[in-house]
Amino acid sequence: MDIPQLLRHVDHTILSPCATWEQVKTACDQALAHNTATVCIPPRYVKRAADYVGSRLKLCTVVGFPNGYSTPEVKVFETEDAIRNGADEIDMVVNLGLVKDGDWEGVVSEIKAVKASCKGRILKVIVEACLLTREEKINMCRVASMSGADFLKTSTGFSTGGATLTDAALFRQQLAPGVRLKAAGGIKTLEQAQSFLDAGADRIGASGLLDCL
Repeated sequence: MDIPQLLRHVDHTILSPCATWEQVKTACDQALAHNTATVCIPPRYVKRAADYVGSRLKLCTVVGFPNGYSTPEVKVFETEDAIRNGADEIDMVVNLGLVKDGDWEGVVSEIKAVKASCKGRILKVIVEACLLTREEKINMCRVASMSGADFLKTSTGFSTGGATLTDAALFRQQLAPGVRLKAAGGIKTLEQAQSFLDAGADRIGASGLLDCL
């Protein structure tokens, strides 16, 4: 295992509702020290973190998190606010109610609206795989592939389950070649992270991997 190479695929994450600035600052320092892909932090801290890290580290934040049922207009506003504050990447929770209704046009419309508001920045669409049927997962791959999303992300880490290797393999098989996969939720060891990369993930979302070093 090439650990430095693995860590370049990691979004080092702190999304606890109780996260303090000192904890976020520590996460930024850890991400900088280990050259992770990004640090993923609550929207409230994006501006302060951007001032702190400057151009040394890419910042990721979340939109519609963790339930996904705010309106498209609210998600667009959250995205625009995050980008004004310095976010480089946006992880947006899809509207699961629309998915369950089979309203795929509604899902596509929402993702396209948020992607447009990203102004060229990376958008990851979180599908909360543990709540979806296999058919819904396949349809979400189709929708993500046609909507301009840069990544499909497996999970928020706040629901009934996280990433699984079975889902990772299914998503990679079904996604268009240009859409990347982020595995997140319950990935606690470097060995697990490597397994998801081997299964086709390009990015790993995890809060504790750097503690394994």
